[in-house]
Amino acid sequence: MSSLRTPNPESWPSDACRSSLEWGLPKGVFVPIGVRCVAAAACLLSVSGTVLAQGRFRDAPRELVELSSARLGELIRNFAFEDLDGETAHLSDTAGENALVIALRSVLCPVSRRYGSTLARLEKAYRPKGVRFLFLNASSQDSIESMRDEITRFGFEGPYVQDLEAVFAKILRATTTTEVFVVDRAHTLRYRGAIDDQYGIGYSKATPTADYLDDALEDLLAGRELRVEATTAPGCVLGLSFEADSEPEKVTYHNRVSRILQNNCVVCHRDGGAGPFPLESYGHAKGFASMISFVVENEVMPPWFAAKSVGSWENDRRLSERERDALLQWIEAGSPEGDPADAPLPRLYSGGWSIRTPDAVFEIEEPFQVPAEGVVDYQYVYVKTDFDEDKWVQEMEILPTAPQVTHHVLVFIEEPGRKGGRDKTRKPGEPIFQGGLAGYFASTVPGQQPTIFPEGTAKLLPKGAWLKFQVHYTPNGQPATDQTRLGIVFADEPPLRAVETGAAFDTRFEIPPGAANYAVTGTYAFEKDTVVTSFFPHMHLRAKAFRYELIYPDGSAETILDIPRYDFNWQLHYKLREPKLVPKGTVLRSTGWFDNSADNPANPDPTASVRFGEQTFEEMMIGYFDSYDPHPSSEGTNHP
Repeated sequence: MSSLRTPNPESWPSDACRSSLEWGLPKGVFVPIGVRCVAAAACLLSVSGTVLAQGRFRDAPRELVELSSARLGELIRNFAFEDLDGETAHLSDTAGENALVIALRSVLCPVSRRYGSTLARLEKAYRPKGVRFLFLNASSQDSIESMRDEITRFGFEGPYVQDLEAVFAKILRATTTTEVFVVDRAHTLRYRGAIDDQYGIGYSKATPTADYLDDALEDLLAGRELRVEATTAPGCVLGLSFEADSEPEKVTYHNRVSRILQNNCVVCHRDGGAGPFPLESYGHAKGFASMISFVVENEVMPPWFAAKSVGSWENDRRLSERERDALLQWIEAGSPEGDPADAPLPRLYSGGWSIRTPDAVFEIEEPFQVPAEGVVDYQYVYVKTDFDEDKWVQEMEILPTAPQVTHHVLVFIEEPGRKGGRDKTRKPGEPIFQGGLAGYFASTVPGQQPTIFPEGTAKLLPKGAWLKFQVHYTPNGQPATDQTRLGIVFADEPPLRAVETGAAFDTRFEIPPGAANYAVTGTYAFEKDTVVTSFFPHMHLRAKAFRYELIYPDGSAETILDIPRYDFNWQLHYKLREPKLVPKGTVLRSTGWFDNSADNPANPDPTASVRFGEQTFEEMMIGYFDSYDPHPSSEGTNHP
């Protein structure tokens, strides 16, 4: 599903009034709370019939980008418009060879004005690459003369449209006057959101630290998955109502369903993918329409197990209501094919990387022959890195060559001279190395996206380290050969913040025979303020449910991730949409529930007592999490 980022200043204010607005005041400057509330209210004054807003309000009356209605991955209608000279054109007339950028504008909005020169620079840079720009002004307060003056002042080259009735802004479901939309040459919306993170209400950086539009265009032109598909856009709120908006025409395979399947299903359900059948063509989709209806209505697919009532997740794989309704409407209508001219660009899966071209690739030395049937023990393979200096990892991806029989791959780091690697989670009295605990580095399961760390963060790969591959194969009736690879993109320089992987776990449990709801709990104490970014729970075949809780120093508790139905077949990574600042003295408590009864169809032996172990017939209860220190050292990176 879509990635959502929120451009924001370096730190968010802590109280309700300041959380609506970051003034960018120097650290240590005190502003009385009454003044802050008045100032925040003053900032929300009407400007040009719109309202000033910053990125995301933590206590806002509504989110500025609601992914369920963001139209990402949808076909954008080929609407007609008039430019400022009264010339009529269509969206398709303005599109470049490779992409079109639609940029919302407002002459009177101060944040929009600041971004004028940035847009002009990007337009000139990408025009030779087959990208065109269209400027859309949906403000009723801007005169045509002021718009013409803006064109001259900034040097915009693309068409400039006055959208007085906000007709086109509503089609795009635009929210602010600084929002940009990237549409590919098949009229599919691929990115929406901020240009970068340089400007907002009350803050202005000398240079941006995240170039969202630039990155989206580079990814699109390179044929890669976009690193970020949607952000909020600091600017003037348009306040448009989308209630009357509906599907522009009846749903067909080519105009709607193909894009939903591409964005959510085809990564696994394709030739050579991990899914049991392909969904790459109209024939495939129509043939499996009844199965699609079943898994969509029962929320079986796409796989996602976090409870809806807890947390907000960047990589949430659930279909939006809009997508579910479109699929079910299409099936109920008899699965019409529609016009092939409405089809999206094909997704190419050639076994290549979704990340940028790796700086280093580590491959299991000998291909492994997976039998057609039976049970295959976990395979462990060591690969030497041989770097003579520490490396910082920005992106990484694990690629099995036989994904259809590869259940999951875990990669651990073992440093030279330290048996078991960097075991920072070891409890007193436990062995130095416990399988699955020490040195966790990377993982993959079917459908999991590659690992891309946020700007300014990276993960350490120590010089001379060994990579320990743990590979779990599941025969599917046909023999296969696998030679898994790990691709890594290094950061250009040491990051401000080092990402570390910790775990709240227990290794000394014993699950009694026949126990249907046996709980095992592990804890991790935070010895300093920490920003937590994601969670990765790990259990085996008797797993039933999993929960992460934060126990704060005052004794209060907060559930941060709840998985009421854990499924060993889908060991997903849960990435927080907004990283969580955890204060020093907080305890992370992870609890796993196990069903060791005969009612569990996956249970290998309900008569056996079960203890900790690496094999599938044994059990684990590990609550991995990724985090970083929010306060970088004066030298730069906080070394793990």
